[in-house]
Amino acid sequence: MALVPLSYNLRSLRVRKSSTLLTVISVGATVAIFAGVLSLQQGFETLFTDAGRTDVAIFLRRGALSEGESGIPPHKCEILKKSLPEIAVVDGVPLASAEIFLAVRRQKVDGGETNVPIRGVEQVTFLIREGEVAIVDGRRFTAGTDEVIVGEKLVGRIQGCEMGETIWLNTTPFLVVGVFSHDGPFASEIWGDLDRMADALQRPFYSRVVAVLRPDADFATLTKRMSEHKEVPAKVIDERSYYLAQTLVLSGILRGLGYFLAFIMGLAATFTATNTMLAALSSRSHDIGILLSLGFRPFSIFLSFLFEAVVLSLAGGLIGVLVALLVNGVETGTTNSQTFTEIAFAFRVTPNVLYQAVTFSLLLGLLGGAWPAWRAARMKPIEALRRQ
Repeated sequence: MALVPLSYNLRSLRVRKSSTLLTVISVGATVAIFAGVLSLQQGFETLFTDAGRTDVAIFLRRGALSEGESGIPPHKCEILKKSLPEIAVVDGVPLASAEIFLAVRRQKVDGGETNVPIRGVEQVTFLIREGEVAIVDGRRFTAGTDEVIVGEKLVGRIQGCEMGETIWLNTTPFLVVGVFSHDGPFASEIWGDLDRMADALQRPFYSRVVAVLRPDADFATLTKRMSEHKEVPAKVIDERSYYLAQTLVLSGILRGLGYFLAFIMGLAATFTATNTMLAALSSRSHDIGILLSLGFRPFSIFLSFLFEAVVLSLAGGLIGVLVALLVNGVETGTTNSQTFTEIAFAFRVTPNVLYQAVTFSLLLGLLGGAWPAWRAARMKPIEALRRQ
């Protein structure tokens, strides 16, 4: 079966410059918004999942879904840290730390309020997070003092988070002595000494225990044993799985929003592509009649028109992807609906986003071109030649 030369289709697209450009822009705008929302979702999700470690275990109160819901008495935290053989030890010190977590209302620099995560940690936390958390300005807080360090993404966004400023927690002033960086959610938190934070925030219970596990530790056995532990029954989850669970709701909302907008705008883009190809069909009836008279089969005509629609949509998809790439790495912030705290993160155009965007543009072309291509294929040679 002979196919219609591709040069014929490309020449036709050049001749119809206005309608071609309109279709490309319509598809491009749709794909750009679709890819933009997906890159927002990917930026939020990977902020947590990329930072999560599988060798770090999180101990929560049994039945708690997050550290914000968890509460473990301090003496039981000590039992957890010192009695479990699965926890790694360095120079006789277990790599385990109790932590307090609380969301506190703070004023934004540009106006308004938001919940900022406050975390009380022990000094061993810096051993656990060695290579992850780095002081980029100032120094660490001194144990037992009213000093804090702030995540770099809070600087310039939240009032009181500049070096040398004072953050009031209830009636206790904390001096900002350092700024730290982290590739995950810690960069949006304020850290201070565990005991001082417990007093200032009036928290008699700790939120969780974080521990590095030995390479030969059996996680499944540890999880089962801790669920039945007589002294300190606890829920155990690896850090990566914990972070993933904390992103499910907002990540799902963003993904759903992207698909919803893609559906609504995709309908408009599909109609635009269909109208463009129907207009081409009207103006090229004689061409179709000649092609059919020369022996080209109806299926070849169908593929020829469908090819034009796909080319238009892929061109628009390419423009949409290029627009989406412009926002890659741009930082923004939103409230995590599961922790009720604001998290700063960046748009992230991943290969998966690009794949979905290109596939979506291809789908628009197939849907928009199928009906005009079918009509073109059904034309009779004599009727096509008679049309004006």
